[in-house]
Amino acid sequence: MPARTVKVASSSGLHARPAAIFSQAASEQPVAVTIETAEAAPVKASSILLLLTLDVGHGDEVTLRAEGEGAEASLDLLAALLESNLDSEFQDR
Repeated sequence: MPARTVKVASSSGLHARPAAIFSQAASEQPVAVTIETAEAAPVKASSILLLLTLDVGHGDEVTLRAEGEGAEASLDLLAALLESNLDSEFQDR
């Protein structure tokens, strides 16, 4: 199963707006994507409520996993989102 491990760059971690942006992007992918931390079991990346239960902070590492046609591209896109500061991107809008 393809996977990507990335550090979360958003200054507030994966909370509030960054979690909403990320979960929306995950829900738009052609494959189901999970996200996990070293301390927590995988959860659906498209669920904002499950994302918030992971309590991911700035600089924390998460692992994304997906399987099926389009998995590699989906993981690349979602990993790039997590590696950017979604807090500042939201403020620029």
